Amino acid sequence: MDFDYSEKTKALQLRLQDFMDAHVYPAESALHAELAANTAAAKRWTPLQTIERLKPLARQAGLWNLFLPADSAQAAGFSGAGLTNQEYAPLAEIMGRVLWSSEVFNCSAPDTGNMETIARFGSADAKQRWLKPLLAGEIRSAFAMTEPDVASSDATNIATRIARDGDHYVINGRKWWISGAGDPRCAIYILMGKTDPNAARHSQQSMVLVPANTPGITVLRPLHVLGYDDAPHGHMEILFENVRVPVGNILLGEGRGFEIAQARLGPGRIHHCMRLIGLAERALELMCRRASSRTAFDKLVSAQGVTQERIADARCKIDMARLLTLKAAWMMDTAGNKSARNEIAMIKVVAPTMACDVIDWAMQVHGGGGMCDDFPLAYSYASARTLRFADGPDEVHRNAVAKAELGKYAPA
Repeated sequence: MDFDYSEKTKALQLRLQDFMDAHVYPAESALHAELAANTAAAKRWTPLQTIERLKPLARQAGLWNLFLPADSAQAAGFSGAGLTNQEYAPLAEIMGRVLWSSEVFNCSAPDTGNMETIARFGSADAKQRWLKPLLAGEIRSAFAMTEPDVASSDATNIATRIARDGDHYVINGRKWWISGAGDPRCAIYILMGKTDPNAARHSQQSMVLVPANTPGITVLRPLHVLGYDDAPHGHMEILFENVRVPVGNILLGEGRGFEIAQARLGPGRIHHCMRLIGLAERALELMCRRASSRTAFDKLVSAQGVTQERIADARCKIDMARLLTLKAAWMMDTAGNKSARNEIAMIKVVAPTMACDVIDWAMQVHGGGGMCDDFPLAYSYASARTLRFADGPDEVHRNAVAKAELGKYAPA
């Protein structure tokens, strides 16, 4: 692979960095103040105007829908930036330096994965009804897969029932950690459930589009992530009771849920990992600046051997994670998601673990300040730790990598 970025990516990197410097970083304190002021239940889940004010500026700057790859855009009949996974990856890293900034550019999860899913597998009606307003940033979406009553790390355990009843499917089940469902603009869910419990193990599941205002849907509560409610995005527990949707809302067809999931999660994992790398880069920057300005035991913290060792380890870990993630993106672009499945599994282990390590070291250098919200480190750590679960826990990915490695040396 060519380790250099394309000229298109380099130009977008400069524009994106300029936008971050001019608009995003200066808005961080205003966003925190706005969120802190929205303590009343009626306001807690309203869109943050600090972000909303930046979105038109991002569109004017030509930094909108950067995530949408050329093939998905072509399938959808809409235009995005036309970037490959490898070209988009360094842009996701820049956005990842500020956890909420991806939304400014309409490049935030779970909308990005949902838009690609509808673009690739949705009907013409679904693209007009849901994809078009999602690409315009007029609505938000959620992905409903994880369940509280089963070990969802094994997606074959998913128990939510999608039963055919004439021209409709009837959905019954309970989902949780449904990110984005707290936003009042969340208009559509992509839900994974079982259409045929008696089919082959990986052919029982299907995905279906469920409008958020369909009768029978009850948002039970927002879940907290290590003390944070992540308002107004939120991670909700939702009950589906006899929820009826037209048969035409099925994506690709019954029993195709796993097939869709693999197509959806590949690019999403690249996005998550590169954002984590951006988060770790910023933590390293904060660590170096803090260490160079604080004195302990009669010398700068930056002169302490343990600090220098951690800074060096952080640089090594970040660069290794970046190169592995770019390799995975390159393989997806050149040979397809299936051929890159081992590399995708590896980056999902490497990137979150690396980010947790680097952010933890930065917190240590900040002392008590690293534990409070005067710096972005505590929230960054909570977010990085969460991503060790988000697209499947480490153990699942490690098992996949180990099986592939053992297979190389299995007896004939």
